[in-house]
Amino acid sequence: MKRLMATALVAAMGLTMLGGCGVSKDDTTEIQASKTDKTDTDKNKEVKLRVWSSSSDMDLVNQMIDSFKAANSGTKFNITVEEAEDADARDNLLGNVHGAADVFPVADDQLNSMVAGGALYQVPNADEITAASDEGAVEAATIEGNLYAYPMTADNGYFLYYNKNYLSDNDVATLDSILNVAGTNGKYFTMDWTSGWYLYSFFGNTGLEFGVNDDGVTNHCNWNAIITSIKGVDVAQAMLDISSKPGFKNCTDKDFLAGVQDGSVIAGVSGCWNATAIQEAWGDGYGAVKLPTYTCAGQQVQMASFKGYKYMAVNAYTEYPEWATKLAEWFTNEDNQKLRFEQKNAGPANKNAAADDAVAKVPSIAAVMDQAQYGKLQRVGNSFWDATTKFGENMAAGNPSNMDLQEMMDNLVTEITKSAAN
Repeated sequence: MKRLMATALVAAMGLTMLGGCGVSKDDTTEIQASKTDKTDTDKNKEVKLRVWSSSSDMDLVNQMIDSFKAANSGTKFNITVEEAEDADARDNLLGNVHGAADVFPVADDQLNSMVAGGALYQVPNADEITAASDEGAVEAATIEGNLYAYPMTADNGYFLYYNKNYLSDNDVATLDSILNVAGTNGKYFTMDWTSGWYLYSFFGNTGLEFGVNDDGVTNHCNWNAIITSIKGVDVAQAMLDISSKPGFKNCTDKDFLAGVQDGSVIAGVSGCWNATAIQEAWGDGYGAVKLPTYTCAGQQVQMASFKGYKYMAVNAYTEYPEWATKLAEWFTNEDNQKLRFEQKNAGPANKNAAADDAVAKVPSIAAVMDQAQYGKLQRVGNSFWDATTKFGENMAAGNPSNMDLQEMMDNLVTEITKSAAN
C-alpha cells in the first residue's frame, strides 16, 4: 500500500542497470526458451533455490517449502529463505537481477517495470493458472498477452472498519451518518488524506478521469473539469465539508490503529493488514464493509478505491526454471492459499480457495472483495503522489489560505500531469 515510484521510471532504471548485460525483454524470452530445453530433474544434482519472504511470512514460507520438498522427495533440494519486504521486490530485483532470489512475492503494480527490464520468467502453464485464478488478478499480471506471475492474494485494497457498538448497518452506508454518530459521541472517523492512495476514493466514481499515460511516466487528469456533471470544485467542496465535521480526523494508518486501541476512533478507512489488531480491540463490536457513499454536488457518490493483488514470481535468470516455477506454483496453489488465509487472514486469489465458506465469513476479506467492484488498479506516474499529499493536507486543514477552489484544482492537475523532468 505504500507509495511507490512511477512504473515506467523504474522500468527505465531497470533497463539501464541491466543494459550492461545486454538484457531486453526479447533477450529474456530467448533465455527462457533455452532454459526450458534444459532438464532440472537430474536426480543426482542438488537443486539450489533462493526465496525472498517478508519478515512476517518467514514461518509460513518455510512451512510451505517443507511440504514442497515432501511432495517431491525424489529430488535433493537446497532451498534458502532470505528476508526481503514485498514492497522492495522491484528495486531489489532490478538492482541486481543475477544476484536476486529465484522466487519472490511481488505486488501487481511492480510487474510492468520488471517485465520491461526483462527480469521475470513467464508462467509456462498460463492456461491452467488462469482458469484457477481470480480474473482481475490474472489480468493485472498479463502483459502483451503473457502471464508473468502466479496470483496469490486478492486483498490488497482498503475499505471501512467500524465499531458496531456505535454504528449500525444503516449508519455505515453513508459518510454523513458515520460523521454524525462519531461527532455526537465525541469520537472520530479517520482517513489518511496525506496519501494519494486513499485520496483517490473521492474522485474515482465521479466521472472525472485520471490515469497514467502510455509513456508510463506522466499522468492524464481532469479533476479540475468545469463542464462535467460533477465538477472538480464539487469534490473539493465536499472534502472541505467533511473536514469541518467534529467527527472527522485526518491521520495516518498507524494513528488510526492507535485510535482504535485507545477508544477514540469508531470508524476508519484501512486494509486487511490491520484486521487482527482491530478485532482484538473491538471484540464483538468489530465490523468491516465496503466504503460508504459521500455527499457531492447534492448527490450520494460511492467512494472508490485503488485495488491490487499479490503474486509469486520467478527470476528470468534462475538456474533451475523448472523447479523455480514449480515452487512458485506450489506457494500459490489452492491448499497453500487456504493455509495463508488460515494463518494470515489473507484473501485468496485462487477461485476455489476464495469460495470457501470460512473466507466469506471474515469481515475484512468480504469487505475488500465487495469494495473491489468500485476499485481501480493502481497505475500512476510519480508526480501524483506529492501533488495529492499537498492537496489532501490543505483540504484536511480546511483550506486555511482561502484559495479559490477552481484555482486549487487547476494547480492540482498541473502538478499531477507535469512531466518527470519538471
